[in-house]
Amino acid sequence: MDLVRESALGGRLVLWEESARDGAQGKTLMSADFRVRLAREQGRIFGADGPRHVVFAAGFPAVCADEFAATRRVALAAAGSVSPAAVCRATARDVRQACDAVRGAPNARVMIVVPASDDMADAMVHRPAADALADAVALIRTVGEGVIPDVCFADAPRADIDLLAGAANAATEAGAGVVVIADTTGDLLTERCAELFRGLLERVSGDVVLASHLHNDLGLGLANTLAAVRAGVRVVSSSWLGVAERSGLVATEQLLFLLAHRTTELLGEAGLWHTAPDLTRLPAIARAVSSETGVPLTVTTPIVGTGVGTISTGTPFVRPETFQPFDPAVLGIEPTVVLTHLASARVLRAVAERAGLVLDRAETAAALAWVKAEAFRRNEAVIPAEHLAEFVEAFRTAAPVPAS
Repeated sequence: MDLVRESALGGRLVLWEESARDGAQGKTLMSADFRVRLAREQGRIFGADGPRHVVFAAGFPAVCADEFAATRRVALAAAGSVSPAAVCRATARDVRQACDAVRGAPNARVMIVVPASDDMADAMVHRPAADALADAVALIRTVGEGVIPDVCFADAPRADIDLLAGAANAATEAGAGVVVIADTTGDLLTERCAELFRGLLERVSGDVVLASHLHNDLGLGLANTLAAVRAGVRVVSSSWLGVAERSGLVATEQLLFLLAHRTTELLGEAGLWHTAPDLTRLPAIARAVSSETGVPLTVTTPIVGTGVGTISTGTPFVRPETFQPFDPAVLGIEPTVVLTHLASARVLRAVAERAGLVLDRAETAAALAWVKAEAFRRNEAVIPAEHLAEFVEAFRTAAPVPAS
């Protein structure tokens, strides 16, 4: 049984996770141990339905022996959590090697990448795209029992749409589970992306399951992926923190949060989930990926950044729900009051109370003036609470004792 096809044809959403595979082209490397950990954690977002909602691209076995070993380890160790996949070029040798890397694992898959435009085919295989696509269809038929073949059409936006549709139909008839439509160069504008997927869905048979693989070179990866989903696509490639070739892919945490938390606004009453995702797991997974890859989480990183749930000014402190797009509790994040040069007296007192201090009016005024001046002296916005406590202690020590 192909759980991914079953999910997609039933209107459920499947994430095709690329951070371990395409993420390597973002100059990152995940160890075999971490790939297993990440696959398991991502599957746990969906409980027992992880294999129905996550295809985990574990690696590209042809890279080297260590990459083959890492891919196989994920396939065997994390297969109960996700549907593991190996990615390969459209050659008989690569396909056999990819199958060997995942064979024996439940729900194992291989994704065969083939150039779909004449420009890309000329660069990669020195043949017309039509010939390359026909070769890929033939290779799908060579994949034996126990492994589900998928195919990825690279550089699809520059290909002839009728050629793509015909190849998608032929690949599906040959046994492909999913046909991935890749904007390999990240050049698509959102309206054109929507047109591409609508046009393909109009031309392919009802048996074809299309997937999106949309790069973020123009900053449109998320918007383009949402456009594909609105068009009817239910398998979507993404990557934690967006790591991938050049400027990356749509970020898994952003895409999953929006599709889970704003489903009705985006898609109406679409039943996307076998098990609704546990969004409270997103921040911890993102931190782990950041630590493993060296890709930083910044104060402005959407959904999982260090600025989520932080308050530093007066009115948002009093009415936070008016100044934020979602309650950070959805992600399991407790709001945090941060002391900066923008602080009001209320914000300062809140930080002081967290440090165990109750300030009178004079102490508040003095501390507020010190915080603002100190931030500019250091050229650092945030003043740690313990530094505030040290100032207050020094201020109290220096204050004259009232006459009795």
